[in-house]
Amino acid sequence: MNWEVFVTCAVTGAGDSTGRSHKVPVTPQQIADAAIEAARAGAAVAHIHVRDPQTGKGARDPKLYAEVVSRIRNAGVDVVLNLTAGMGGDLVLGGTETPLPPNAAGTDMAGATERLAHVRDLLPEICTLDCGSMNFAAGGDYIMINTPDTLRAMAKQVQALGVKPELEVFDTGHLVMVKDMLKEGLLDDPVLIQLCMGIPYGAPDDPLSLMAMVHNLPPGAVYSAFSIGRMQLPYVAMAALAGGNVRVGLEDNLMLGRGVLASNGDLVERAVTILTAMGAKVLGPEDVRKKLKLTRRG
Repeated sequence: MNWEVFVTCAVTGAGDSTGRSHKVPVTPQQIADAAIEAARAGAAVAHIHVRDPQTGKGARDPKLYAEVVSRIRNAGVDVVLNLTAGMGGDLVLGGTETPLPPNAAGTDMAGATERLAHVRDLLPEICTLDCGSMNFAAGGDYIMINTPDTLRAMAKQVQALGVKPELEVFDTGHLVMVKDMLKEGLLDDPVLIQLCMGIPYGAPDDPLSLMAMVHNLPPGAVYSAFSIGRMQLPYVAMAALAGGNVRVGLEDNLMLGRGVLASNGDLVERAVTILTAMGAKVLGPEDVRKKLKLTRRG
């Protein structure tokens, strides 16, 4: 059991969820307001994607990130900023018989430096690195691409910026990549890892799979764990019992209960209720900065 837990709220993501809930934030103001709402509800960390305000689809325009971050920093609410660096690794093949050239619809491939443009401009305390390629939940011919050399290049740049990478681990092989980067001096202590469970076609979210991942973490790693959909809230207890921290939010789950759409604040409040009922202390942003040795700027 982890008796001192911090909560991350992933407020919007990049998936096709806006048509299923009007509470998913889309515009920079909505995304910033969602992060502020989550912080006031008890989240120490806000994990942020941006979306095209016109279409609602995931985007990686640095100007959109700049507006979101500026609104949060000027709001007078303390929260650790965690910006995704996962965009720019989306490959959709042309089909089962003609995989090349790739399908332009949905394909968005960018180099390591371009994928980190918003991180370089805004210097958040944390940014995410997806630690491997995989056939992701979208199915079909979509592949999430993160090659070893691209990850090494991104880790090196993030390290030079003084930003803490949150290492997104979707399966056991991704932990091999984490350990290789550690050996190569590309990651600074304490290593921060997010165990992303229950996402097809990654590691399932049953307790034995989670504990197999936990037992393969590098020594001294600080980690969180989450699952998606209806398993998000049960995983609040699961993650804490497994010694980790917690992530909730509309990126991974839209519902507070059967037939009840959630807001980000609702999900954070429910997570705080579960954790405090278990006897855990919920850490604030300043506690998290000390625990992770973060540098607050901006």
